[in-house]
Amino acid sequence: RWLTEFYTISYLIFFSIWGTLARLGIQWLTFYPGAPIITPVIWANMAGSWLMGFLSEDQDLFLNHHLSSTTGGGGGGSEKNHHHHNIPKATLNKYKKTIPLYIGLTTGFCGSFTSFSSFARDFFLALSNNLPSPISHSAAGNNNNTPSPSPSSTIGRNAGYSVQALLAIILSTLALSLGAYIIGLHTASLFANLHFPPKKSLPTSLIRKFLDPLFIFLGWGCWIGAILLSALPPSHHNTWRGQALFALLFAPLGTLLRFYVSLRMNSLIAWFPLGTFAVNMFGTAIEGMCYDLQHVGIGSNSHLRHLLHHIGGGRTACQILQGVMDGFCGCLTTVSTWVGEIYALSSLLQKDGDDDDGKKKKKNLKFAYLYGGASILGGLGLMVVIMGSVRWSVGFEEAVC
Repeated sequence: RWLTEFYTISYLIFFSIWGTLARLGIQWLTFYPGAPIITPVIWANMAGSWLMGFLSEDQDLFLNHHLSSTTGGGGGGSEKNHHHHNIPKATLNKYKKTIPLYIGLTTGFCGSFTSFSSFARDFFLALSNNLPSPISHSAAGNNNNTPSPSPSSTIGRNAGYSVQALLAIILSTLALSLGAYIIGLHTASLFANLHFPPKKSLPTSLIRKFLDPLFIFLGWGCWIGAILLSALPPSHHNTWRGQALFALLFAPLGTLLRFYVSLRMNSLIAWFPLGTFAVNMFGTAIEGMCYDLQHVGIGSNSHLRHLLHHIGGGRTACQILQGVMDGFCGCLTTVSTWVGEIYALSSLLQKDGDDDDGKKKKKNLKFAYLYGGASILGGLGLMVVIMGSVRWSVGFEEAVC
């Protein structure tokens, strides 16, 4: 048992690092001049939700692993004679959640690829009219005294437009992420019906004898490498280190905390995944506090500015805060698991009194709406208190990194 848990932790570390890199890469690629949607994390949330849906519905990828565990085989040719329709779907899905590689792909990669805290940060910034927007037009006129616009510079607007912006971020993220999750389910079903690819079930011997031991070195090696690069950076590192390295340093911590909190708390209330809700709210609060520290002005007093620069107001401190937001908070919170749980709750059935057999026939959607609504309102409330108290008092300043 301890070896299986160690394999699981190693997979989580490795895939959390690559999930974070994938999320940051998607954000950078989709923040371009003229972008129709200016919150780039929405595309990472959509892609991660699609992959989560595919892996959740897939019945073939880990079929050999399940058959070998029930027959005592080692993943040999006898497993190929079985057909996955002979195994109840619920049984296979329950077993998949005990496989370290599956946990690494879903909880590790998909959970780190998506971020609820970044989503919450963006819908608050939309509400406060501080959401960064890619520059689409050059500065008006040819006057050299005209300051060039920046992605964080905005013009004033009516409060009603801010409400529209808030709803736009929330509704578009929910629609794309939940829709992508459902399409992922359909994609897995389509592949199964088409028998594509023909032999896609992973051999048990490959997983147990090769991949599991290999990822111990890959997972811990990647994390140790990130730690060493952070502690012993090369020369001329200021421009690149804060973009990804600190995020990779903190990413496994967020993923491991989310995994164990969800493992302990999600089963407490059957109709409300308390563990996922708790980590999403906690990560959102940390995100808001780090954003405040990164954007609070330090005044015009030169002595105070010099003092705060050495205490925590310099470029390195700003990069560390960004790493906590992108790495720790980004991996601690998740959208892919969240929309998957919303979909699962919407599929819960309740007894219909009109049925003579008393079987569960009627879908009960109230739990899905309750869970989804509580997460949105909870995240918004935290951001209004934490970030709003700074935004509407002293205001935000440009981050130095």
